[in-house]
Amino acid sequence: MISKFIIAIYVDNESGVLSRVTAMFTRRGFNIDTLTVGETESPLYSRITISLTAEDADKDQVVSQLGKLYNVKKVVVLSNEDCIKRELLLIKVGNNDEIRPGIIETCNIFRSKIIDFSEDAISIEVTGDSQKIDAFIDNIKKFGIIEMCRTGIVALDRGSANIWSEHTDQA
Repeated sequence: MISKFIIAIYVDNESGVLSRVTAMFTRRGFNIDTLTVGETESPLYSRITISLTAEDADKDQVVSQLGKLYNVKKVVVLSNEDCIKRELLLIKVGNNDEIRPGIIETCNIFRSKIIDFSEDAISIEVTGDSQKIDAFIDNIKKFGIIEMCRTGIVALDRGSANIWSEHTDQA
């Protein structure tokens, strides 16, 4: 069965590690839907969060192959039900006296923030799950999107669970 899943990967915070991880996906013919990377609570490690759509058997193969890579410390498939997922969208739309009220109303409905304002453009920050981001884009299109930038998914287990103590070693 094809499904979407999220993989959290703890790796050494060193040059070239991301390249090795993404090369594994390329060699295996897997397409990454989203990818985010950042330093963790320890500056020695980075956390790579990848979402992809694949067969369940392919998910197991990806996890196994990632665990064999040098510099990979831990690989975990996060449960869609037991994790918090968010994305960030920065979007710039046109601005004038006619459309400004509609833009502001849309921002209020989606609990987004106007982070920059000029006579001819408004920049907006939106955070939330993928569906919220998609819905915001659909609703703001009518005002004229000038430019947008969207992160991939970032995800954490709910509660006090963490990647080190709550998951069996999948790497």
